[in-house]
Amino acid sequence: MSPAKRETVEIEGRSLTLSNLPKVLYPESGFTKAAVLDYYARIAPVLLPHLVDRPLTVKRYPDGVGSSMFYMKNAPSHRPDWTRTATLPSPGSTKNRDTLDYLLVDDLPTLMWVANLAALELHTPMWRVTGTGGQAAQAHPDLLVADLDPGPPATIVECAAVAGLLRKEIDGPLYAKTSGSKGMQVYGPVTDGRTAEQTRESMRETAERLARDHPDLVVSNMRRNLRPGKVLVDWSQNNPAKTTVSVYSLRALAIPRVSTPVSWEEVAACRTPEDLSFGPADVLARVERDGDLFAPLAHVSSA
Repeated sequence: MSPAKRETVEIEGRSLTLSNLPKVLYPESGFTKAAVLDYYARIAPVLLPHLVDRPLTVKRYPDGVGSSMFYMKNAPSHRPDWTRTATLPSPGSTKNRDTLDYLLVDDLPTLMWVANLAALELHTPMWRVTGTGGQAAQAHPDLLVADLDPGPPATIVECAAVAGLLRKEIDGPLYAKTSGSKGMQVYGPVTDGRTAEQTRESMRETAERLARDHPDLVVSNMRRNLRPGKVLVDWSQNNPAKTTVSVYSLRALAIPRVSTPVSWEEVAACRTPEDLSFGPADVLARVERDGDLFAPLAHVSSA
């Protein structure tokens, strides 16, 4: 990206004005807004298939990491008229609205427009929508997830050990990724038409079984006093009202890190937190070398 403060660019036939490009969004590393946009533009070929038809929630950091942030669920009224939205129920909305107009990010211009809002983190649910606008509806989940959250002094090393246990407990193919922060997530496809409630219940039973069988390593209850030194297998992320950080999303840490797909060989070999910590340049190089390790989950069809 150009170091100019504002730049109007043509992206796939759409005209976009990108602003404040030299602004540093990660002060500790000097990572600028231009660098954020550049990363998302370059990772888009593998990121976008995982975003298509998933209503997007973003965390925006207008003044960079370390400053105030806010969640954006409802698509701003000043959005370009070519962006797609899905109007969906919003129980418990802080805006006291019955519905919200969620963005559907399925092309590069929309992704760049969102990133230009200093939306560093992208979060998505385990389901896609059918239809668009006011005709949109929530489909059955096509993904299940176990969110592995280490309680200090446990780290991603212990999460990797629990991911290996999950792989033995759950039938079917599973795929692991770093959260880009301190933990990991393990995903699997859902192709048999199970409801979100059924998927969540199945994952709850698995988490509780692991906690019984490995009490020194795993906890399935979210109570804080139970978690030091153990890994919480958070089954509740399969709630249709919840989202999990998207694969390939940046994280708003002191230095930029990415939620990164990892091979099961890498999971088994993890011995230090640094073994499974990746920045934007690392991830782009990994994709160039290995392709998208999460590709099988990009086109799952729920029954």
